[in-house]
Amino acid sequence: MRMPSTPVLLTAALSTAVLSTAASPTAPASPQCAADNGGLTLPPGFCALLVADRVGPARHLVVTNDGMIYVALDGNGAGVLALRDTNGDGTPDQHRLFARQGGSGVALGNGFLYFSTASTVYRYPIAQHQAGPSGAPVVIVKDLPTSGHSAHSLALTPDGRQLFVNIGSESNSCQRQNRAAESPGLDPCTELETRAGIWRFDANRPGQVERDGIRYATGIRNAVALAFDSATGHLYAVQHGRDQLGQSWPKLYTLQQSADLPAEELIEIDQGDDFGWPYCYYDGFLNHLVQAPEYSGDGKGVGRCGDKKNPLLAFPAHWAPNGLLFYHGRQFPERYAGGAFVAFHGSWNRAPFPQDGYRVVFVPFKAGKPGGQYEAFAEGFRTAQANHRPVGLAEGPDGSLYITDDADGRIWRVIYQGGHER
Repeated sequence: MRMPSTPVLLTAALSTAVLSTAASPTAPASPQCAADNGGLTLPPGFCALLVADRVGPARHLVVTNDGMIYVALDGNGAGVLALRDTNGDGTPDQHRLFARQGGSGVALGNGFLYFSTASTVYRYPIAQHQAGPSGAPVVIVKDLPTSGHSAHSLALTPDGRQLFVNIGSESNSCQRQNRAAESPGLDPCTELETRAGIWRFDANRPGQVERDGIRYATGIRNAVALAFDSATGHLYAVQHGRDQLGQSWPKLYTLQQSADLPAEELIEIDQGDDFGWPYCYYDGFLNHLVQAPEYSGDGKGVGRCGDKKNPLLAFPAHWAPNGLLFYHGRQFPERYAGGAFVAFHGSWNRAPFPQDGYRVVFVPFKAGKPGGQYEAFAEGFRTAQANHRPVGLAEGPDGSLYITDDADGRIWRVIYQGGHER
């Protein structure tokens, strides 16, 4: 249910540089959560407030050390929305839209904001206590592939020197005829030369193109959820599994099996890794990679997938993981320290079963690996009264968790009411 009075009411079509600069003369001691948590269901002790509403397709976001929020807005007339709360009530009173191109990825490092459109990665200088960039952008990477999976998620190394970019596949499974029934796969899959992997670039070198980077890892269909664990320096992703096993290969899979296969995969990425797409997919019931039917697989055998890298953890099929964050704040209880939050955009292709996903889950971590199964953290995004699809996750300087929604344009801030636990 939408709240009667929304904290920020914007649309992606707004084009004025500064929309509001009002500030309250007195600041409350702490922000107040919404009575209904902005529609979310959270674990005991947590609450949420709406930072913004109806801002347009809100994708990934970052929060600076001084509390400035930068969120990528996708679609026509979009760009980067800068939000600043000057009085501490949790509601931004300074808002600025810049970049003016739709995009999905943002990253912060060494005083710069990186923003990716479908074809280009830009770098903007930013300054403390300023809503928006402090200078003109520089093109860091250009001419990226724009067809197919074109959400170029970004991850910076903790020192800000290297930029990692997701370049998703163009097709579902590298068939000769994409998504056509019983069409065999191209072998070798030529997409792997320029797509379906993670590329590494110099974060400070302007004007690069794809061939200037290094194909860091391959066989990754689409890693919209991409992040470093700043404590360990390890790179992780949660990749989108392939679609339409039953529709494309009805002799091997029922539609019920197609709704439950394949798993979405949490992966740890090292240089040179190959995770198997399109030749392989991960079966969360068999708990191993199997050879894809486009490459003569029978739905059970490992075949040519024996030397591919396995995931750390499997999630249900078609949930569409879009956000990944390793939590190192001091606001949440100790059990969340070092663990990973994953935002799932939700499914579109689980018929004949109901669509599912549309949630944020938590994965406990220990020594760089999952320390247990995932658990629900935030739910209630998609109901009979609401249509929200979570995408981006960010940690605020006080340890709050921010969540974006690209269907109805909301941004939530999740707070632990129990205060500082550590």
